[in-house]
Amino acid sequence: MLKVLIANRGEIAVRVARACRDSGLASVAVYADQDREALHVRLADEAFALDGRTPVQTYLAVDKLIATAARAEADAVHPGYGFLAENAGFAQAVIDAGMTWIGPPPHAIRDLGDKTVARQMAAAVGAPLAAGLSHPVLDASEIRAFIKEYGLPVLIKAAFGGGGRGMKVVRSLAELDEAFESAVRESTSAFGRGECFVERFLERARHLETQCLADDAGKVVVLSTRDCSLQRRSQKLIEEAPAPFLTDEQIRTVYEGSKAILSASGYRNAGTCEFLLAPDGTISFNEVNTRLQVEHPVTEMVTGIDVVREQLRLAAGGLLDYDDPDLHGHAIEFRLNGEDAGSGFLPSPGQLRRWRPPSGPGVRWDGGYQEGDELPAEFDSLLGKLIVYGRDRDAALAVARRALAEFEVVGIATVLLFDRVVVDHPDFVTAPFRVHTRWIEDDFDNPVKPYAEVSGSPEAAGLEERRRLTVEVDGRRLEVSLPASFGGGAVDPSPAPPPLRRVGSQTLGKEGGSGGNAVTCPMQAIVAKLVASNSDLVAQGDTIVEVEAMKMEQPLRAPKAGVVEGLSVSVGDQVQRGQVLCRIVDAPAAGEP
Repeated sequence: MLKVLIANRGEIAVRVARACRDSGLASVAVYADQDREALHVRLADEAFALDGRTPVQTYLAVDKLIATAARAEADAVHPGYGFLAENAGFAQAVIDAGMTWIGPPPHAIRDLGDKTVARQMAAAVGAPLAAGLSHPVLDASEIRAFIKEYGLPVLIKAAFGGGGRGMKVVRSLAELDEAFESAVRESTSAFGRGECFVERFLERARHLETQCLADDAGKVVVLSTRDCSLQRRSQKLIEEAPAPFLTDEQIRTVYEGSKAILSASGYRNAGTCEFLLAPDGTISFNEVNTRLQVEHPVTEMVTGIDVVREQLRLAAGGLLDYDDPDLHGHAIEFRLNGEDAGSGFLPSPGQLRRWRPPSGPGVRWDGGYQEGDELPAEFDSLLGKLIVYGRDRDAALAVARRALAEFEVVGIATVLLFDRVVVDHPDFVTAPFRVHTRWIEDDFDNPVKPYAEVSGSPEAAGLEERRRLTVEVDGRRLEVSLPASFGGGAVDPSPAPPPLRRVGSQTLGKEGGSGGNAVTCPMQAIVAKLVASNSDLVAQGDTIVEVEAMKMEQPLRAPKAGVVEGLSVSVGDQVQRGQVLCRIVDAPAAGEP
């Protein structure tokens, strides 16, 4: 193995390129049109265009990727995570082309990628499991029958995906049909297949996982546990290793279950087994991620083992010459997403006008963007990962507070303000650990305000472009920060966006002079579904349109009761941030025409 094509983009493509360099291997990047100047392109030894802008045209185009690998004379392919990383067909195509696939064998991806097959395998080896159906459901009627037997709530989940896409929690029968339809739609959009399965939903459960490695001799090693409970919309935001506040018996259960499942599946290379831990101590196997995980750096920090370099070594036929390693210290990872934590974590694509990641003792930054780069709306919102390390959890939290405070980003909304709140929140910081997978939705009293540039008040959050002056007062050096417009400084000539107001979890614009409110798209997105039509009578909070951005659906709701007017978009249309999609006007009084 001499040259590796990296079939991905962003921070994970950067991470793999660096691991290739450390391992003495050449790396080949591929890129969509908007990634032409991206960091992963500049860091790789070679780079080739994929000629397109959408995922389907580029990073999901199997034929293009295989042809590009052949053109570059690459003899191996690393898929990163997301996109085609868990696609057995892509893995087989790489192998059929005579190249080395840096990942598990296609049969393991296929078997474990089907959540129902994975559940059957887990049951066969005695891993703990919550009640669930052993086959993909065909329609909502099967779920109703399951609910009649096992009760609510239940979880509808994409059978061939992950990352929270195609996942819906149902707490009442009234929600069932729409939840099932949305799960199938999201799953089809993200993974190309719409099959879903159902299982009992464990309320207030923690998300635990094990980072595993397996070699060609069948040896399986568990590197560490991780806690990934802090999530929004079932997608992880903060992860740490080792998972805190576990008993020795709980650790032994997930270690043994992970090894049994991976051994039974004939697994090779890196993989992750996920479990749920209920408040009463019940542990239930969730799924196997047949790829490298976003959060692998926290395991690296507490073990000293480079997981990506191990992937490369194992793919080349290397064997595991160590057992489960001893762990040292504690590591926490913060996913820095381009999302507005004050507006329901809505995606926030745009340009990074100022970008200052932190550094110093105990700080690692794995990123895919630099100052001036554009976060495109066509791909996911991950900018990079801030990883901190300390001798114990308290020490790691102290480093986290300092690093998060140093981080400067201007131009788009990010989750930084949210992270700064969490590292001081008693539910997260102290025992008993009260964070669970729906903690944000159910328990967190969010003090983060909507992103100032969306609200039309950039100065309210200190995000206005500023000038720094250094002065001396009585011999003491002081730095003074002033608005760029102060004293005749340069002013951004672009007009400010119209004032917006918040209604529920949506951002809605107030239209003057029309006697009604406009339903305004809060982000660049694609129309996924039209729920209402012109002339429909709607109640306040009813969903009018569902849009999709960065692979997640977002409902846009009526700000008041009334009649839909002026709805002119269609499914598949691209809409811009601030675009008025329709208005809700007052319904005619009784007796009026």
